[in-house]
Amino acid sequence: MTNLSRARVARRIAAGAAYGGGGVGLVGAAAVGLLLAEMQMARRHVGNGGAGRVPVADGLYGRVYDVPGEPPLRLTLLGDSTAAGQGVHRSGQTPGALLASGLAAVAERPVVLRNVALPGAQSDDLDRQVALVLSSPFPVPDVCVIMIGANDVTHRMPPTRSVRHLSAAVRRLRTAGAEVVVGTCPDLGTIEPVQQPLRWLARRASRQLAAAQTIGVIEQGGRTVSLGDLLGPEFEANPRELFGPDNYHPSAEGYATAAMAVLPTVCATLGLWPAEEERPDVSRREGFLPVARAAAEAASEAGTEVTAAMPTGPRGPWALLKRRRRRRVPEAEPAAPSP
Repeated sequence: MTNLSRARVARRIAAGAAYGGGGVGLVGAAAVGLLLAEMQMARRHVGNGGAGRVPVADGLYGRVYDVPGEPPLRLTLLGDSTAAGQGVHRSGQTPGALLASGLAAVAERPVVLRNVALPGAQSDDLDRQVALVLSSPFPVPDVCVIMIGANDVTHRMPPTRSVRHLSAAVRRLRTAGAEVVVGTCPDLGTIEPVQQPLRWLARRASRQLAAAQTIGVIEQGGRTVSLGDLLGPEFEANPRELFGPDNYHPSAEGYATAAMAVLPTVCATLGLWPAEEERPDVSRREGFLPVARAAAEAASEAGTEVTAAMPTGPRGPWALLKRRRRRRVPEAEPAAPSP
């Protein structure tokens, strides 16, 4: 599917989500039977998405930056097993811990991490997760990172419904005063045991949902970062290094790469990134595009950020597409109890 075609379908999905329309199929009806049969075969070889202990990484990071009287930044993760960090054994290897320690280093302030993500969650669980965040006795987070979508594809949730739930979650968090960064649906076509034609169908469905998610998130005032295949072209050369023992969830190296892609956007949304890097760099193919076009391009290239720009343009709202320079995120130190 070309980016132009993906943009058109993503626009239809986002419109259906916003106005309560019916489902828009991600793959043709004739392929559904084949897709289900192939998925059942693949599931025999990949790990169970809901099994396994997830390291608890909640707590305070960047204690060395503590200044009496200055409150720490607050970071909260929501979403599925990718946001929770399933597949690794140490808390410092989870994406939450990596982002918290990286944010603390850039801001030179302590960061309190809270993770309410649930392995196996689909987008309809975000309502519960947001309620947990907003009803807690803790202050509203400064920034929330959401990673969701893979289980929506594998469980065949209608994409309009998926985007509707995500958009509602972003709207509630933004209304409460939190910045929101969404890591869009990863490319399920990179799961090693998955064979053709399921690999092609999974990649198409994943990228189409990622593009539609981007439109919905931008409309609610959030930013997105495409997770794609987590590593772009590097994955094909090193699949064993970049996926965990179950061949489904990322390994520590895979999570570190995802955190490297998301951290610059988390910092930028808090005003912590250098001002000169906020301007589009033509040499990096950055610039202003209609939202649907930007969403489609981002879905095709992992690590691409999309943020709202002009509210109106010749073809509707426009967005800024950026390919930020990634910063290496070392494994985090164990967290201290949060204040």
